[in-house]
Amino acid sequence: MSDTLFDKIGGEAAVDAAVDIFYRKVLADDRIKGFFDDIDMDKQAAKQKSFLTMAFGGPNNYSGEDMRTGHAHLVERGLNDSHFDAVMEHLGATLTELNVPGELIAEAAAIAESTRNDVLGK
Repeated sequence: MSDTLFDKIGGEAAVDAAVDIFYRKVLADDRIKGFFDDIDMDKQAAKQKSFLTMAFGGPNNYSGEDMRTGHAHLVERGLNDSHFDAVMEHLGATLTELNVPGELIAEAAAIAESTRNDVLGK
């Protein structure tokens, strides 16, 4: 078995489940749900699944924009560290809910955290 985070957390099925739970949490959060008002959530979830698969060491089928370009319009609308923190909180809670071991959650969080400056246009 490969030792990528993607494989350790359970591959495609686990990423699919995580993204679905994650967006339920995000869309219920008054701090950040407004950023998704005009978003096709089926397309958004599909992009997120392919991005996380690639970011976690699985097959790279991600064809979306880079993080800086893809979030620039949100930065213009006020996206900041507090929003990024809220997303990180939901990622951790989602993986905890899926019984992902703590060390793998930490690995996933580190990967997500590494995108902060690009997402926030810093």
